[in-house]
Amino acid sequence: MRAESDAALPGAPARHLAVVVKGYPRLSETFVAQEILALEAAGFAIEIWSLREPTDGALHELHRRIRASVHYLPEYLYRQPLRVLRGLLHARRLPGWRAFLRAALRDLRRDPSPNRMRRLGQALVLARELDPALPHIYVHFLHTPASVARYASLLRAGTFSFSAHAKDIWTTSDWEKREKIAESRFGVTCTRQGFEELRRLSPPGDPDRVRLAYHGLDLSRFPPPPERAAARDGRDPADPVRIVTVGRMVAKKGFGDLLGALASLPADRHWRLVHVGSGELKTALKAQADTLGLSDRIEWRGSQPQDAVIAALREADLFALACREGDAGDRDGLPNVLMEAASQGLAIVSTRYAGVPEFVTDGETGRLVPPAEPEALARVLGETIADPATRERFGLAAFERLRRDFSLDTGIATLTRLLDESLAATPPVRP
Repeated sequence: MRAESDAALPGAPARHLAVVVKGYPRLSETFVAQEILALEAAGFAIEIWSLREPTDGALHELHRRIRASVHYLPEYLYRQPLRVLRGLLHARRLPGWRAFLRAALRDLRRDPSPNRMRRLGQALVLARELDPALPHIYVHFLHTPASVARYASLLRAGTFSFSAHAKDIWTTSDWEKREKIAESRFGVTCTRQGFEELRRLSPPGDPDRVRLAYHGLDLSRFPPPPERAAARDGRDPADPVRIVTVGRMVAKKGFGDLLGALASLPADRHWRLVHVGSGELKTALKAQADTLGLSDRIEWRGSQPQDAVIAALREADLFALACREGDAGDRDGLPNVLMEAASQGLAIVSTRYAGVPEFVTDGETGRLVPPAEPEALARVLGETIADPATRERFGLAAFERLRRDFSLDTGIATLTRLLDESLAATPPVRP
């Protein structure tokens, strides 16, 4: 169940909160939508401010249930010059104009990029258009969205807090992370590894500035695990083991490693793979599958709403995700899809990388291999495909771990308390 509070009761006053995100809605970020919905259930009245227009062609049911109003900042400043100009003229009258100017010039010296200029322009617009009655900004992702939130907060003499996840932690410069953490009211992150990294950069006198809060999963949104009566073991070509993988086609998901591992399996080990997701490597991965002679055993379903993702999980016998280091040090946090797979009682094969081992214990709730080692992945996949009894045991254990240790309520309770403290401590912005 989602976290509830007294403020969610009929007639109770709502706590108003601005939430800044990079893009909304996004099919690949169910954890963001899940959190917003849970905060609304906890009594927050939310405004969403997005740096980008939506690009996905579908919505999750989660998005339809969210009541928050959505506002889009100018993704490209030259397309809305009057909006940016009005923001600049208004900013010169705001109490934090000088502080903003100092920060902007300092950051431009260190990062004189078009991206930096875009974030400054978006912050000018946000500072002008955001209701002064919303003095605190909560932002998802510590890289570009947090830049916009930080600059707007400086202008308004307000405050901001952040939720950090994966790429934003590992591809942002230390100087920038350190300054954003120091200027924030608080930060939360969703893996132990990310928490240790951000704590390293926290102010020396305030080691608790960043907290660990797992996203968890709202199991009320998912059906119970299905009965898997068929004991497929890969020996029958007419009834192959059904493998599913879900994720954006980017380097850190390791889909190239997964294809290489599958190509290494014995010819008499029969399987079919369903992939859900899209992304920049789509053409390259399909070409790799063709080269390896796997195309007739793979179904590429593209981006799908969550009900279709759940349907794919329920049809499968095994879930696989070969997380590894991506471009420029990019890496996953704890992929939400691992918990979604566990919600359907699926055995999981993944890698001992990033936040994955915080949920999957090798030999107990699934199997883990070193990242970027297709040979090791092939060996474990072959063993798991051939052993339906072990798959069932892993799937049941993963579901119990999910229910016991990764409840959405725990993380939302932590976040609600921190947001309430921040709202109470931040006076309204002077228009």
